[in-house]
Amino acid sequence: MILFNRCLFIIFLTVLIAINFPGSSSAQETVIPRLNEKIVFDGYMNEAVWNDLPPLTFVMHTPVFGKEPTEKSDVRIGYDNECLYVGARLFDDSPSEIMMTSRKRDEISAGNDWFQVIFDSFNDKENGVVFATNPLGLRTDYTILKDGIADMPELPFNVNWNTFWDVKTHVDDKGWSLEMRIPLSSLRYKDINGTVTMGLICVRSVPRLNETYISPAIPPNWGRFSFMRVSQAREVKFKDIRSKKPFYIAPYVIGGYQKQNLLNQAETAYYQDNDPKISGGLDLKYGLTNNLTLDVTLNTDFAQVESDDQRVNLTRFDLFYPEKRSFFQERSSIFAFDFEQGNSLFYSRRIGLSEDEPLPLYGGVRLTGMMNKWDVGILDMQTREFNSYKDSSHNLPSENFGIIRMRRNVINKNSYVGAIMSSRAGIDGSYNVSYGADAILKFFKDDYLNIKIAQVVTDSLHYNLFSVNPTAIYANWKRFRNEGLGYNFSYGRYGKDYDPGSGFHMHDNYSYYNGSLRYGWLCKEASALQSDGFQVTLMNYQSNLTGKTESSILSAGYYFNMKSGMFSYQGINRQFESVTDSFEFSDKACIPPGNYNFWMLEMHSMTASVKPFYIGMDLFAGSFYDGNRFSVMLAPSWNVSASVQLKAEYEYNRLRFSTRGQKFEGNVGRLRALWMMSTKLSFSSFIQYSNADHYTGVNLRFRYNPREGVDLYVVYNEGRNSDLNREVPHLPALSDRTFMVKFTYTILARK
Repeated sequence: MILFNRCLFIIFLTVLIAINFPGSSSAQETVIPRLNEKIVFDGYMNEAVWNDLPPLTFVMHTPVFGKEPTEKSDVRIGYDNECLYVGARLFDDSPSEIMMTSRKRDEISAGNDWFQVIFDSFNDKENGVVFATNPLGLRTDYTILKDGIADMPELPFNVNWNTFWDVKTHVDDKGWSLEMRIPLSSLRYKDINGTVTMGLICVRSVPRLNETYISPAIPPNWGRFSFMRVSQAREVKFKDIRSKKPFYIAPYVIGGYQKQNLLNQAETAYYQDNDPKISGGLDLKYGLTNNLTLDVTLNTDFAQVESDDQRVNLTRFDLFYPEKRSFFQERSSIFAFDFEQGNSLFYSRRIGLSEDEPLPLYGGVRLTGMMNKWDVGILDMQTREFNSYKDSSHNLPSENFGIIRMRRNVINKNSYVGAIMSSRAGIDGSYNVSYGADAILKFFKDDYLNIKIAQVVTDSLHYNLFSVNPTAIYANWKRFRNEGLGYNFSYGRYGKDYDPGSGFHMHDNYSYYNGSLRYGWLCKEASALQSDGFQVTLMNYQSNLTGKTESSILSAGYYFNMKSGMFSYQGINRQFESVTDSFEFSDKACIPPGNYNFWMLEMHSMTASVKPFYIGMDLFAGSFYDGNRFSVMLAPSWNVSASVQLKAEYEYNRLRFSTRGQKFEGNVGRLRALWMMSTKLSFSSFIQYSNADHYTGVNLRFRYNPREGVDLYVVYNEGRNSDLNREVPHLPALSDRTFMVKFTYTILARK
């Protein structure tokens, strides 16, 4: 009780100081001119109006910050009542060596010459939207989260986000050129007295030279994602924008069949269920205001989403899988309420998925944008009743999932206070409600304080506002930088009844301590190294019930980044685990209860991804509980041509517990192939095998995307059992097979 009240007081005092603390901004500011004549959208900057627009000034971002770029770039930006236009003439002294290895929609790799434009459209200094292309005119768009601050292995961007825009490119004997046409309706923004202020960053990559150019001059002080630091963007102003509010209607139709082998009610044999399917649905997007968007989805379907990667779980906790479904991507960062890694109050995969089985959805609504000074996100989804064909204990009633998230800027343009409430309610009367408040405060140049408090209320527990049992408390102080001293200190406490029904957490009833120190260097121009440094980290999980340590990891390592693009990390870990309940890797290997201390070598490396062929490697070797472990993952990638990409992954895990006569070998193999006939037509295959799950999966997808909003998908999925005798009755060879055709056609209406 005392701890809870003290934390409440600290949060209240911090927020009070934040709201009354004045802030300032030293960002550069530029006025973007309005176009006085129409542009012919053809990829050439031939119209005279382009000459009336001021060019942006670029400097070298890497490998030597501030140096004059080797290649010249002429980039100009203008707008009219409908669209924002970006034109670029990207000169190259060796045009035959320009790298263009992909036509794939949403490609994001280093093996292409790239041009990217980043908009902080709400000018919130934290989130951005990116439009990127290569000389072949592929379209890649993604969102930037958390001001580009990377908490590895999590990445500070979301490439699954898509919006409406277009690009045309040309390659000639002087280099390459492009024109981007971005509807203003695709950029949600704040209009203050007829003026819109956004953050702007432009980035050009020339991989054969291992050089990146940037405007404005943002240094690489924060690692390889420094160019995404939207807080460092140039502020640009648009005068008298008169865009029409978007109104998109996207009906879809889907047809096909699904074949499954299911266990009968007596559990004595399998029978085949053939389920022909024809259905339809509707997605609607409506711009209520320039900065507030309403999305509606009816009879939601995600048939085109690629299968999750098969993984071998060598821990005693659930694995975290990323969200891939498009409906949950737009402005997804507003719904984030994350504690330490593997712990979040809201996890969108709780909606429409159960034990990785898809749940039918009636549909839902989402409202995102700005209301006065508040960043707002509202989401509500309704699932149908679900009866699992795998395990009746996974059956679920029809449920409603709702979340409301609000944040506002305080102190300076990198500090926020906010609140959240999420609910999960079934028609059987069950409910789980979570709510919380948080503050992210930037007091110094690279120092951030993150404070969160949350509680859970359920139908099965007596509610007590001042109890620590349903409460989560978290505080983190971080200095994020790649050069000099960096640190990261965290504390969290999660009560025994803290279990958010719409969230994700791996531990129960525990306290968390984390401390990390890092010192890095940015190397001189003559060095082959781009940067290097040392890092020491201690993580500790402690039981609130017993006060004893459940798990702790002490790690120390050295990392380096080469100017060629190669990366490597080598470290050694000392780990302690207190196991109270045994857990299994297979029928022949388990970890019994007990206390364990073990040491392990950890390595991560990747060759230069700017090359057509590159390979990544992860390695773990050493003692493991009361045995030993050797794990290696190899991930070669080959850009065969601009039309063909091949990627493979092989993961091998070898566990030996000689004193108990147990062993385990877990293998996962994945093979991805992509054939891109054009930027609009592609065929992909994804084949994976896991001996731990005795499973082989095939995912084949054909996509025709003549323009944004018009999509034809032909999808084939098949799952097969590789060990038929592991259960009684014996399993059938075929687990499931699905063939689906989905067509979506988006209609643009105007208010």
